[in-house]
Amino acid sequence: MPNLRPLPLTLLDKYHGKDVKTLYSTTVTVTGGCASNGRASGIARSDDGNLAVELRLPVALDGPGGGTNPEQLFAAAYAACLHGALSLLAERLGIRIPDASVDVSVDFNRDPVDGLFMLSTRTSVHLPGVERAVAEELVRNTERFCPYTKMARQGIDNIVALVLPDRVGES
Repeated sequence: MPNLRPLPLTLLDKYHGKDVKTLYSTTVTVTGGCASNGRASGIARSDDGNLAVELRLPVALDGPGGGTNPEQLFAAAYAACLHGALSLLAERLGIRIPDASVDVSVDFNRDPVDGLFMLSTRTSVHLPGVERAVAEELVRNTERFCPYTKMARQGIDNIVALVLPDRVGES
């Protein structure tokens, strides 16, 4: 097993610059699988090969289940990022949180505004053994620091581009 270490406290240092400074980038590609539908039967693979999961429509959406789905992946990513941010801020303040946990629930909903779809989340932070006032301040600061909560609050820069082959019939 590799030598696993917590995040470096230097991630708490503020960045001062005119442009976005990318610290890490990854790409995950989803293909359609046997139903030719990434949501129902897709395969998600990361560019480094560390993520390879079968996607399945959950039973609640009349699917077969038996695989993960985008909402579970988003909830896992959000919870992991929030937990990491919480741990960094707690370490900087000298607060021990060895039993901390973060639950993120993601709902796939119908949007009453446009009739299409939307996501909503609920997040619960568990900090056993931490005084209530200290825990509340730590969670408030974590909300401001975590890029996933920032994304949920403010949105995200997003570009959707269609990539077509040069000639018909090429892939």
